[in-house]
Amino acid sequence: MIQLRKLSLLGALFLCIAPFAFAKSTKLVASWKNPEYTHTSFHKVLVLGLSAKPGVRADFEDALSKLVARPGIEAIPGNTILLRPEGTHLELSYLKHQIKAFHVDGVIVSRLVKVDKETTYIPGSAYVVPYPYYTSFYGYWGVVNPIVYSPDYLREDTTVRVETNVYAIGDDEGILVWTGVSDTFNPSSAHKAIEDLSKLLVKEFQSESILPPAK
Repeated sequence: MIQLRKLSLLGALFLCIAPFAFAKSTKLVASWKNPEYTHTSFHKVLVLGLSAKPGVRADFEDALSKLVARPGIEAIPGNTILLRPEGTHLELSYLKHQIKAFHVDGVIVSRLVKVDKETTYIPGSAYVVPYPYYTSFYGYWGVVNPIVYSPDYLREDTTVRVETNVYAIGDDEGILVWTGVSDTFNPSSAHKAIEDLSKLLVKEFQSESILPPAK
C-alpha cells in the first residue's frame, strides 16, 4: 500500500514537472505560405541575418546555411559574398549585383523583431517536497531546512522574437514564398538561440515543401 502511494505521488510529481522539463525553448507562433506560389525547387539559396552585430549575423548565417544545404541545393551564407565594414548599411544595388552574379534563386532572411523582458516575484519556500525525502528524518531535514529559510527573489524571463521570410528570386523584385514569426524563451546564449531557431526553421521549410527532406 505504501509502495503504491509512493509511486502515485512520484507519478503526479513527474506529470507536473514534465511539461516544463521537455518544453521547447523556440517555437513558431505564426506563419503563412503563399498559396499562389508552387514552384520551390531552389538551387542556390542566400541566407541572410539582419543584425547590427556582425559576429551574431555571421554565426546565424553559417548555422542555418549548414542545415539548408543538401544535394542539389547550395546554401550561401550572406557574410561570404556580402562583405561590408562593421556598422555600415548594405547598399541595395550591391546586394542585387551579388545575387545576380552568384545566380541566387532563393533568399532566406531573418531579423530580430523585439526582445521582451518580464520580471516575476517569487516568494520564498514556494516548493513541494517530494515524498521520498520523508522516509528519513535527516533526508527530510536536509531538503526542507534550506527551503524554509530561502529568501524571496525576482526572476527575469526573456523572450526573443524573430521574423523570417523566404523569397523566390527571378527577373522581378522577388516573390514572398513563406513568412513566419518565432519566439525563443530564455535562451542560455546567442549560440543556443541560433541553433534552436535554425533547426526549427529547416523543419518548417521541409514540412511546407520549401525544402526537400535531407538525405
